[in-house]
Amino acid sequence: MARFFAHKIFQTGILVAAALVLFGCQSVYYNTMEKFGVQKHEILADRVEDARDEQEKTKEQFQTALERFTEVVNFDGGVLEEKYEILNAEFQRCEKQAKAVNKRIGAVEDVGEALFKEWEAELSQYSNVQLRRSSQQKLAETRLEYDQLVRSMRRAEDKIDPVLSAFQDQVLFLKHNLNASAIASLQSELAVVETDVATLIREMEAAIAEADGFIKTIAAAK
Repeated sequence: MARFFAHKIFQTGILVAAALVLFGCQSVYYNTMEKFGVQKHEILADRVEDARDEQEKTKEQFQTALERFTEVVNFDGGVLEEKYEILNAEFQRCEKQAKAVNKRIGAVEDVGEALFKEWEAELSQYSNVQLRRSSQQKLAETRLEYDQLVRSMRRAEDKIDPVLSAFQDQVLFLKHNLNASAIASLQSELAVVETDVATLIREMEAAIAEADGFIKTIAAAK
């Protein structure tokens, strides 16, 4: 799906880019893509893939940050300033990933709402009652799974903030307390951070699984 979508974008990239520059709205983008055979459900599937991949990256980044924090807490020699710089760099990467996840989920929601609005409106165009009922049922089922997916993604995203806050506290503390006693005082925080990261990872993995399931559903929906 991702390769197909990328190919379509390559074919129509100049026209799409021009439309976005001129009008700056997603509806223009969707309409332009549809003219070249790329439907909203294909865009939605591609964006869900992007969001899923971003969550996977985020999970890995926070795991790495936890490893760096653990190394700092278990500091047994070396240059403390270097440990701080490493931890601070990991914190900044975590912040960047948090913003990327938020953006990807927002993109999913944008095209998702456009798709279901269009689908609902098109039901009235059926002359065959049986086909209309079948499409309406498929719409309801797909919408239900979509809502579950978004809730799962947002729930995982909500778990990011507590971890970010904890990492930020540790980074700020180390910045102004680069000594062995300060490192020792962070030992009690390690268990809390580990718990928060573990919770975040579980939610991320659940959202990733939801995304995989939804991609299969939307591919067969329309």
